[in-house]
Amino acid sequence: MFRSLLAALIIAATVLSPAVSSQACAAAAHRAHSYHRHHHSHHSHRIKRSRAARDAFMRSHPCPANGHTRGACPGYVVDHIIALKRGGPDAPSNMQWQTVEAAKAKDKWE
Repeated sequence: MFRSLLAALIIAATVLSPAVSSQACAAAAHRAHSYHRHHHSHHSHRIKRSRAARDAFMRSHPCPANGHTRGACPGYVVDHIIALKRGGPDAPSNMQWQTVEAAKAKDKWE
């Protein structure tokens, strides 16, 4: 949705005023991005995760970084193989350790 809004703003600016500067287009894009970020952050509908399911996963799958079965796992996060928002269960059988870097990349396309 954000990309289509941005494209519409740029096309409208170009069609309505061919002399529109690239600075004006960049400013419009920045405003659209700021609106999207603000709007999304306040209306995020995160699915409640089960602490008990995560703890059960950690007990049976020690942290790859330090071998601990509870507490922090530096550089790793518990990932749902099939995302909760896609209907995946919040169960140890749908969890895996994932590096923080891989999690950020996955979040971009998920």
